[in-house]
Amino acid sequence: MDFEHSPRAQALLRQLDQFLLTYVLPHNAAWHQAVQDGQYPPPFLEDLKTLAKEEGLWNLFLPGLRADEPGTRLANLDYAPLAEAMGKVSWAAEVFNCSAPDTGNMELLHRFATPSQREHWLMPLLHGEIRSAFAMSEPDVASSDPTNLQTTVRRESGELVISGRKWFITGVAHPACRLLIVMARNADGDDDASEDAHHQHSMVLVPMGTPGLEVVRNIPVVHHHAPEGHCEIVLRGVRVPADHLLGDWGHGFAMAQARLGPGRVHHCMRTIGQCELALALATERALERRSFGHHLADYANVQEWIAHSRIEIDQARLLVLRCAWLLDHPEQAEPPAVRAQVAAIKVVAAGLQTRVVDRAMQVFGAMGLSPDTPLAQFWTWGRALHLLDGPDEVHLRSVARHEFAQARERLGSLSAYFTTPEQMRTPPRL
Repeated sequence: MDFEHSPRAQALLRQLDQFLLTYVLPHNAAWHQAVQDGQYPPPFLEDLKTLAKEEGLWNLFLPGLRADEPGTRLANLDYAPLAEAMGKVSWAAEVFNCSAPDTGNMELLHRFATPSQREHWLMPLLHGEIRSAFAMSEPDVASSDPTNLQTTVRRESGELVISGRKWFITGVAHPACRLLIVMARNADGDDDASEDAHHQHSMVLVPMGTPGLEVVRNIPVVHHHAPEGHCEIVLRGVRVPADHLLGDWGHGFAMAQARLGPGRVHHCMRTIGQCELALALATERALERRSFGHHLADYANVQEWIAHSRIEIDQARLLVLRCAWLLDHPEQAEPPAVRAQVAAIKVVAAGLQTRVVDRAMQVFGAMGLSPDTPLAQFWTWGRALHLLDGPDEVHLRSVARHEFAQARERLGSLSAYFTTPEQMRTPPRL
């Protein structure tokens, strides 16, 4: 495996870093002030997006873009360091049209949309003219098991009718959100109830503003309100034309799996970027801050915190890059192995962020709890990552299942590693 980023990716990273320093960071305080004042998105965001597009820093994440679709067509491995750089500023990804959940939704539309759906939804998303959301999790069931989902979709007189409740739906509160991709359980009366549980759900394109679709609230995450929203929504007999079905009827789960891999790499690399910033802030604070006659950097426990954070960040980055490489080279591993890797990086990234940011907050003391640094927001996001996109326990089970599957295939092959008395009495002849 070769984790070296291509010369083009390295050049784009240098260009992106310079753009962040020159244009994004100088607007960081103004962004937070505008959001606090209820101006979201801030008025200067469109100017930054236009500038990023002019400089070729646009849609950096989709390797399969067509010739008529704007973007850089970077492989997952080459996009990884760019996602890490963007992750250091919570709102930077939108400047480059690389925000979640739009990235995953564009991936879905790019792979499964009809020509009409592409024209109506994908192209405006690729050009940054609209935003979107993905509605899967539900409050009334354990959504960690997607077969539990209760929101239903039925086919009726050339229409799709959707009913149910979803929550923690990222992006719905963004003023530019125009599209909701809803995962729903098939409710046709002629559906075979004994059918494989993973073929009983479909995805439907629901325009925002469709009658029956209500945004109930923007849910705070550990008391932090995201301006783009982590919303609860209700769909009461929402009707859309039958051609708003995305992909094939009953193929919702397979499509969701196709969406997860690259999206997890994006999330994890943004997390690593935040951890790098947290570590940098903590080390500088430790060099400057004095307590009981010594700089914090002189204390052994602080030195251990810094060292553990550096080691853990580098370990996590290598694991995520390995996953990105496997996604770029599907011929090198069987799908179950790749799925296990995707599950593993999600667990590692969540644990990494909570540990690294928690140490940085401890170094900063009370200031680490305040909005004066990004640490409190980073910690909130890290804690949420233990649950978002499935709780850690589900992903750990996926990794364990893959290990057990491999063990079953090699049962008995490890006997030579045992040293029983019988083996010791009868050594093999050379």
